Amino acid sequence: MRQTHTENTSAMPSLQRYQVRFASGTNEIRAAQKLRYQIFAHEYGASLQTQEPGLDIDFYDAYCEHLIVWDIQQSSIVGTYRMLSPQAAQNIGSYYSENEFNFAALQHIRPLIVEVGRSCVAAKHRTGSVIALLWKKLVEYTLSNGYEYLIGCGSIPMQDGGHNAANLYRRLSKEHLAPPEYRVIPYTTLPYEKLSNDQPVVVPPLIKGYLRAGAWICGEPAWDKDFNTADLMIMMPMSKVTKRYHRRFLNTKNN
Repeated sequence: MRQTHTENTSAMPSLQRYQVRFASGTNEIRAAQKLRYQIFAHEYGASLQTQEPGLDIDFYDAYCEHLIVWDIQQSSIVGTYRMLSPQAAQNIGSYYSENEFNFAALQHIRPLIVEVGRSCVAAKHRTGSVIALLWKKLVEYTLSNGYEYLIGCGSIPMQDGGHNAANLYRRLSKEHLAPPEYRVIPYTTLPYEKLSNDQPVVVPPLIKGYLRAGAWICGEPAWDKDFNTADLMIMMPMSKVTKRYHRRFLNTKNN
């Protein structure tokens, strides 16, 4: 669940300009990986360990389903998410987020968890409508397959040295912390107590959207050195999705 900023520059009405669907074939997956590389490496300065220059590829990609936003006007992919089902995670032995967090507390719900990640939208297409279309498809997929939880890392940039991330966690943990039975433990903990100060917090739009929809923060943030971010484990129980967001996810058209 990596964050994107929100701005509205779409020339056509969003619901007519964009389609959200699963990638069909290697070429579309590679196009999504190219978009990921451009945003994570060039825009956010991530140090990506990739199998092929110019593409963000990792071990988990081959086992994921790749959701894409297709721009009809430009005939190109302008947004993507990847989704790892509980069956796929079981087959390969882990979720991606388990590289950053100890999931011992989540063993009792593993068969019901869908992991989402590598979320990104091209800068000129970061509209509320595009994000809503992606989330709608995520919720449809989760519910239609009988899963009950969406999880993933909500990333906070650390260009300021981690102060905003520390302040943000201290604030969010007061209202959005998951019950103890759903908390995970970071392997590399962000020293948020040392980094917190009195500066105002900036909430990444993706994290803000999930929390408004009813998501939890599942414990302290991890420090992702490669992406230079502080990562919060986000969990969205489908039973907690607010009625307003539930209606929005299930009633928005895709085309």
